[in-house]
Amino acid sequence: MNTYSPVDWFPLSLSLRVAVLSTALVLSVGTALAYLLSHKEFRGKNLLDSAITLPLVLPPTVLGYYLLVLVGRASPLGRVYEAVFGQPLVFTWPAAVVAAFLHSAPIYIKAARAVLEGVDYHYEWAARSLGASEWRTFWRITLPLARRGLTSLGTLSFARSLGDFGVTIMVAGNIPGRTQTLSVAIYDAVESGNGHLARIFVSVISITALALLWSSTYWSQPTRPSSAA
Repeated sequence: MNTYSPVDWFPLSLSLRVAVLSTALVLSVGTALAYLLSHKEFRGKNLLDSAITLPLVLPPTVLGYYLLVLVGRASPLGRVYEAVFGQPLVFTWPAAVVAAFLHSAPIYIKAARAVLEGVDYHYEWAARSLGASEWRTFWRITLPLARRGLTSLGTLSFARSLGDFGVTIMVAGNIPGRTQTLSVAIYDAVESGNGHLARIFVSVISITALALLWSSTYWSQPTRPSSAA
């Protein structure tokens, strides 16, 4: 009779923590960049748009290498991080957050730009003509009108953050109990021949992804006024 060792759920808890923090960064930084691209004209706009799109076409290993160079101990950013937090960024769980952000932010920004461009600009112009500042117009007019679309995209970003593998294993590594996320744990279980553990983790992440996709589809549907009786 086969006996199985207890399942270590640390990879799941770490993946959820990473996904939550990454999604928070995506929603804040990504929405700001999407608004900038959709509402402003400036020199270098096309270059910025191309740079944001680049992670979508580069292999994850290339992105991971760029991150290692950018935030490694020898880089200026890496030295600043180590001076502030007392430890290097690479091969720690915060590095997994950075990796998940890089994995999920580009597609969010591209889609959020389209959502913000789809907001009826007449409402924004009316608010500005009545004396509202651009900041107040964004919070009181633009954001509420784009809420459902951005919420749907945020859910998809959470799902992408939860399942990142290539960039994460490059900059965070595969350290059990420290940096091993769920997708990395699945790879490790398959490599070690632990099919039972791999099936459990695959089932968990598949069910979670399905629930997130259902939620994203729900939020992406426009609200319909109820018919009068």
